[in-house]
Amino acid sequence: MNNVTGINIARFILLLLAQVVICNQINFLGYINPYIYIIFIFLFPIREERLVLLLVSFLLGMFVDMFSDSGGVHAAAAVSLAYVRPILLKSAFGMLYEHQSIKFSNTDMGSLISYISLGTLIHHLILFSLEIFNISNILLILQKTLFSSIFTIILSVLIIILFSRNKK
Repeated sequence: MNNVTGINIARFILLLLAQVVICNQINFLGYINPYIYIIFIFLFPIREERLVLLLVSFLLGMFVDMFSDSGGVHAAAAVSLAYVRPILLKSAFGMLYEHQSIKFSNTDMGSLISYISLGTLIHHLILFSLEIFNISNILLILQKTLFSSIFTIILSVLIIILFSRNKK
């Protein structure tokens, strides 16, 4: 087992535990809840096989679903995020993604925030659409998506900045 695999396993376990133990207990104003487990999908190595990312994202979502008793909505949203990740990387980082030379600790802050923001909005829109699953509640879906996304984006960017090693 190489160093990257060990870091990813530790990141998987720590983010899952943080989500289940801490973040699932936060329910501010009834509809604001952070979902920081998606940081794992954002930071998954780019050079790794895409199928591995899809499978691991499914497992991560299923574990969150099991602990949250949410019936598979997190798994569906996590796999959807993993599926659109290459498009998000290309739109946020451009040529760095083309050459597979993205290092999140050394990237431009604007690119990182746009990558995290787009991915979080997509994840949350799918998550809350499947959770509520009623078109007559579209305003509630959009409200939960917007406010939970803002909270998740702020926490995700702070966590990534705090725990990234700056090697210059």
